[in-house]
Amino acid sequence: MKQTPAEIGPQTRVLVTAGAAGIGRAVAERFLALGARVAICDNDADAVTAFATRHPQAMAAIVDIVDEPGMTAFLARVEATFGGIDIVHANAGNGGPAGLIEDLTPSEWQQTLNVNLMGSFLTCRWAARVMRAQGNGLIVLMSSTAGLFGYPYRSPYATAKWGIIGLMKTLAMELGPAGVRVNAICPGAVEGARMDRVVANEAAARGLSSQEVRAQYVATTSLKTWVSAEDIVNQIVFLAGPAGSKISGQALAVDGHTEAIM
Repeated sequence: MKQTPAEIGPQTRVLVTAGAAGIGRAVAERFLALGARVAICDNDADAVTAFATRHPQAMAAIVDIVDEPGMTAFLARVEATFGGIDIVHANAGNGGPAGLIEDLTPSEWQQTLNVNLMGSFLTCRWAARVMRAQGNGLIVLMSSTAGLFGYPYRSPYATAKWGIIGLMKTLAMELGPAGVRVNAICPGAVEGARMDRVVANEAAARGLSSQEVRAQYVATTSLKTWVSAEDIVNQIVFLAGPAGSKISGQALAVDGHTEAIM
């Protein structure tokens, strides 16, 4: 039976992958602040320990998103503890290498696709089963503006993020009749340590300074701005509440309007 999502509160059960740092942590902490029950996983042991110390009420596990046995065990624990799941933010991913395609190795290519696509597959496969049985739920995948444009020097990343859009569109069709919504967030350049690393790698590959690359990211957005983690969180919380109840199958850019990717 299709249901309009309730206001977020103690009845809301949330899972965030790669939830111990960066955007994932910001999402998890916002839902905790709203009173939801939250589970996170991350492959960064120190970050998970810090998150668990700060938020003892949350479930936090050290799991690599592409470790199928580890993810299966973790997701089974979430299901047993929560009795279901209402919101899944499949956030885990990586930026992959920077360089011309002829300079990349097959292992670099495969590792980027594994983290971004296989991790999303394992998470969504579980969420689809649980949510279909419930007759409701929200899955939010993490793509990128690189999933909407070509991205020179970042072909593995762009390929993976376009793949996320295809996965989202397909799952929205498969799960819509069961009352489950599926969307993807497409962030632009998000301030933080992760983008600092991306900028440094891209600058090295292109023979530019980090300052020049950062300036190009700003110059190619209509609002001439970077994005904050809180901007992403606000969009996900909107989707999770009653106001977002009819939004599904959408790639939602939170990017200051990207005009081009250089």
